[in-house]
Amino acid sequence: MRVAGVDDAGRGCVIGPLVVAGILVDEGDLERLRLLGVHDSKRLTPHRREVLASRIKELALDYAYFEIPPWAIDRVVERGVKLRRLNYLEAMAMANVIRRLKPDIAYVDASDIDAERFGCQILSVLREKPRIVSEHEADARYPVVAAASILAKVRRDSIIKELHRLYGDFGSGYPHDPRTVRFLEDWFRRNPREVPPFIRGSWSTVKRIRRRLLFQG
Repeated sequence: MRVAGVDDAGRGCVIGPLVVAGILVDEGDLERLRLLGVHDSKRLTPHRREVLASRIKELALDYAYFEIPPWAIDRVVERGVKLRRLNYLEAMAMANVIRRLKPDIAYVDASDIDAERFGCQILSVLREKPRIVSEHEADARYPVVAAASILAKVRRDSIIKELHRLYGDFGSGYPHDPRTVRFLEDWFRRNPREVPPFIRGSWSTVKRIRRRLLFQG
């Protein structure tokens, strides 16, 4: 049996894309993933994630990515259509990855508060119908999902590194990071009416900063 794991990185960030990654392994290799020491990517150092990502790719039958840029996130968030916002967008991204991997069963880390609904949304747009196991914190339960979370995080880290090179050090890109907030304040102080393509203008952090600076101006 061919087994897939799918997870994301960067869902809550205010800078950069949301990255969805999936891996495909033979059922007989699931134990080898456990022996690699695969864990939820957030519990690993950047160096350990990079080492594991290389080993995961060697073990996997296949792997795939889908990146959701800030403009696409802004569009669904600002539109505000019930059940068609970020959770649905992420479900469609995961469906894209699953479509490319063609597993018999796919384990996904559900971002919707209703994990069953999230799985049904994915399945509804797939022509081939694998079994979908959609659970919260699936990366903590299933090594195949934890492996996908590592690939997603490493891919996003590489994108953030390139954005740092282009625009300067904005920290992690998450709204709880003081460096990120300072970067946003400096950026919108210079350009209060323009949201660049690498920033999520629909995020409350950005809206609050822009409102304050426009009012001051």
